[in-house]
Amino acid sequence: MKKMFIYSILMACSGLFASCSGDTYSYPGEAAPNATITVNQENISVSDAGGTYTLQVQTSGKEWNAYSNEEWIKVAAENTAAQSGTVTVTVPENGTAKALEGSVVIMSGTARKYISVKQEASKNAYSAPEGYELVWNDEFEDGTELNPDNWKHEVQNAGWVNDELQNYVNHLTPAGAKVTEIKDGKLRITCLKEDGKIYSGRVYAKVTEGWTYGYIEASIKLPKGKGTWPAFWMMPVNFKSWPADGEIDIMEEVGGHANYVSSSLHANAHVHSNGTQVTHEMYLEGAEDDFHTYAILWTHDNITTYVDGQVQLSYDNKGLGRDDWPYDDPFYVIFNLAWGGSWGGTYGIDESALPCTMEIDYIRVFQK
Repeated sequence: MKKMFIYSILMACSGLFASCSGDTYSYPGEAAPNATITVNQENISVSDAGGTYTLQVQTSGKEWNAYSNEEWIKVAAENTAAQSGTVTVTVPENGTAKALEGSVVIMSGTARKYISVKQEASKNAYSAPEGYELVWNDEFEDGTELNPDNWKHEVQNAGWVNDELQNYVNHLTPAGAKVTEIKDGKLRITCLKEDGKIYSGRVYAKVTEGWTYGYIEASIKLPKGKGTWPAFWMMPVNFKSWPADGEIDIMEEVGGHANYVSSSLHANAHVHSNGTQVTHEMYLEGAEDDFHTYAILWTHDNITTYVDGQVQLSYDNKGLGRDDWPYDDPFYVIFNLAWGGSWGGTYGIDESALPCTMEIDYIRVFQK
């Protein structure tokens, strides 16, 4: 009698563990050991706002179920005792600055079907250093054109600077093609050829005000093509002469040297014309295929630039005066896409790459 009681307890515990083992499950009944599972979609792409999605499941097994090992993915399966049913996948809002990846697992007997779940990083989650707060930003979510209260287009003919070949125009080419536009939540700067001339865009943020010091970050996808020269940089509001008043290049790349991004500082004591500029270049895989973050942390004592959070360039104020450090004045932000020129054309140009587009997902300015 005692032995039978112990045996009954062991069998009950065994059944309990079989049905509640955590990440993998076993169900009563005869599930087909080599069941086939079909689902109406194999990938779920979720915005940062989250959402609910319904999967239609069909299996050759006698029963099935679904689960996820990711806490942020909620799964509810219905009609699991039949060969067809539904799985409701609920993904909450992503409040972080990191994109999320996980999966939903559909199981029947020994068969498994994995449904990929990817969620965008939050557009409202900021990655500024501690002690900094957002003072200005543009997420490029409203309208189809840049807000003229915040942005100014440069208008200049080819050859204006650096022997560049593009003509900068205000928003539209003479025939009405857009060199700048807001589309799908991005600022798009397009370089194109029209009636034998090259046109492109160069825009300034808060050109009459700028900012003195801060953490400034932009998410950018670079254009492809030999001859392209995209840049994210800064110039002084109270500009009188170059390089005496300084220039801060947060990110530059030339298409003939694809995926190599650089940062540079220019001043009287360090300038590219005599090879003394402060500069650093790094290889960034996929710079022309995906969005990457480029940033600057700028104080009275130091300027450091970053690529996807990794230090690109760091330069200290050595106390040598304005010739070495003209960076205590307000500077404004510039985005532009040049074509050819003294650097952009170093490796030659290939007009078959036109039209080409530089995309900016956001620009954010933080200060203490």
